[in-house]
Amino acid sequence: MEDKIEEFKKIIDESSNIVFFGGAGVSTESGIPDFRSEDGLYNQKYDYPPEEILSHSFFMAKTEDFYKFYKDKLNSLKYEPNITHIKLAELEKKGKLKAVITQNIDGLHQKAGSKVVYEVHGSVLRNYCMKCHEFYDAEYVFSSEGIPKCSKCGGIIKPDVVLYEEGLDQDIWSGAINAIVNADTMIVAGTSLTVYPASSLLHYFHGKNLVLINKSETPFDNIASLVIHNALGKVFSNIWFLTQNML
Repeated sequence: MEDKIEEFKKIIDESSNIVFFGGAGVSTESGIPDFRSEDGLYNQKYDYPPEEILSHSFFMAKTEDFYKFYKDKLNSLKYEPNITHIKLAELEKKGKLKAVITQNIDGLHQKAGSKVVYEVHGSVLRNYCMKCHEFYDAEYVFSSEGIPKCSKCGGIIKPDVVLYEEGLDQDIWSGAINAIVNADTMIVAGTSLTVYPASSLLHYFHGKNLVLINKSETPFDNIASLVIHNALGKVFSNIWFLTQNML
């Protein structure tokens, strides 16, 4: 482990255009549950499977049931960034990290200070009236009773989150691809890399160093420059002096 940490530090030190791509594992150390682990949302019992609840058709047909689950399980306002979010923001501030690409919808990267963040699955922080398109913040939605309604026109408010059956935002997707294409180092962390199309982003990387950090193996381990099977917090907590001393 120590040797791999040293190698990770060396890669960061020698890189000038780093892109970070992260999944649910980045936020679990903040207390936010992931989806597919033993204690994840997909292994908990609800009246409907979470995959069904988090679909466009379910939202449209059973909006009240959707919001019961959504408010109970996807409210990230009470959580704080962890050491990984913080260190990534530091790397960006130092000019090393050029972009964060995340599958998470919790907004913790921005809360930690990251400025360039491509949220490929959207964010709970942005919500819009489906009728007049008025913007509402997360506090309004999570504090509302039942189905959140627009105060201007009475329309139903929908989170700017990519549900199953919905397409990705093409501007965000293109921005993420462009960042990867220009990167000399890509750090992929906290994701099993089994969910398409997010996993396909790795195919756009043609830089020097591909670093994979995850507790379990991924389908891309065999092509990585460096693979670290450990908790992200343990890895990123060991690069503090590097970021402190960067020029």
